[in-house]
Amino acid sequence: MELYVIRHTTPDVAKGICYGQSDIPVLHTFTEEAERVLLKLPATVDVIYTSPLLRCMQLAKTLAESKQVNLLSDSRLKELNFGNWELKAWNDIEQDSLMHWMNNYVEVCVPNGESYAQLAARVEDFLKFIRDQKHKTAAIVTHGGVIKSLHALINNVSLKEAMRFQVMYGEVIGFKV
Repeated sequence: MELYVIRHTTPDVAKGICYGQSDIPVLHTFTEEAERVLLKLPATVDVIYTSPLLRCMQLAKTLAESKQVNLLSDSRLKELNFGNWELKAWNDIEQDSLMHWMNNYVEVCVPNGESYAQLAARVEDFLKFIRDQKHKTAAIVTHGGVIKSLHALINNVSLKEAMRFQVMYGEVIGFKV
């Protein structure tokens, strides 16, 4: 299967704010960004899957309407749950706690949130699911952390190494699965 993984367009949130699973809108540049995404996709896709968060859902609806395909929301495609840190400025988070997490974000959970390994486990579950489907071509609209974990799972690299994989807003990455 050809899998096109798309990061949502630019979110409308101040720089330096932690916003994993917070449901925030996208910038006024959405239409232009969505048009650029459409140009990067193949002429046809069988289905579009999306994170249910607004910043993904808006783009996914636009793509599904343009491609005239089904749109399926899946919570396994949500960004990392940053728990108590959601919508806080990174500089305002208690520094000892932040440093403890940053030194081992793969295994350490954010307070009342999740670890990167937990995110990767739900993404792996989704990847197994989609591989069992009969799609020739599928698109996924999701978040940077999810895309990095897909990169790790599909290309057999460590989660820590996958974090170095840069994914811009509105970027489309193709995988064979």
